Amino acid sequence: MTLPSPAPAPVAFFDVDETLISVNGMARFLRHHMRSRGQTRAAFEDAVRDLRALGARGASREEIARAYYRLYAGCDERELAAEGREWFAAELRSGGLFLADSVAALREHRRRAEPVVLVSGSFAPCLDPVAERLGVEADAVLCARPKAVDGVLTGAVDVTMTGEEKAVAVRALLRERGVRPDGCHAYGDHASDLAMLRAVGHPVVVGADPVLLRHAEAGGWRRLPGAASAGHRGAPAGSRTRASREWLGFPQRRRRGPGADVAGTPAGGDAPPATAAESPTPRRPPLFRRPS
Repeated sequence: MTLPSPAPAPVAFFDVDETLISVNGMARFLRHHMRSRGQTRAAFEDAVRDLRALGARGASREEIARAYYRLYAGCDERELAAEGREWFAAELRSGGLFLADSVAALREHRRRAEPVVLVSGSFAPCLDPVAERLGVEADAVLCARPKAVDGVLTGAVDVTMTGEEKAVAVRALLRERGVRPDGCHAYGDHASDLAMLRAVGHPVVVGADPVLLRHAEAGGWRRLPGAASAGHRGAPAGSRTRASREWLGFPQRRRRGPGADVAGTPAGGDAPPATAAESPTPRRPPLFRRPS
């Protein structure tokens, strides 16, 4: 008699910026990138002002994301990857990069042998080092897909992984793996994550976005503190501009300083590297398989 195969484990989906990390990584990386290329802070502020102006004129989040990725036209993928590692190392040195409660939730899913997938409108240079730090496999990241020809970005993007695109990607992955959505979790901090949260049985709201809070109250969804409620402090004076704090009109959360932590996470919320037991073996190179 053939026994039925066990049901596949439920999946935990995590947004990244201001859900797992306390900053808007896309804005912070752009600033680092432009500074690395010898451009001035004023040039960065001009770029962000143009993006925010799109939002003020009613452009969709997807349209704003496409404008953001046009800023990288002509950039070499390998050079951007190197800049991403430099940016991430600098953020770690500043302290308070990771949100302790969200990281603790991620590690609890892994302890239960539940696959973890990152779902983000950001792209590989920002996400590779975060995924590696948390021990998330490189092909378990659903993210924006800037187009490249011979390793050079064209400025176009296939998938922005914003809004409904997140939910579409989540549902496609669950179908591919044969996983029922009602047992899965999803974590997000912004109203644009709502479609993804509603695509699973266990939505979790991180922070205090008013749209998400209304749905959490109505549906009895679980909540986790975001960067502001967790008491994240600002970075040293002069390290941020008003433009980066108010990225596209969405206020930047404050970074967390020394203080309350969770088991396995140092004070300040910085996630220690994944242990050998947590890390996928063997580690893949920091390149993402783009969702098809």
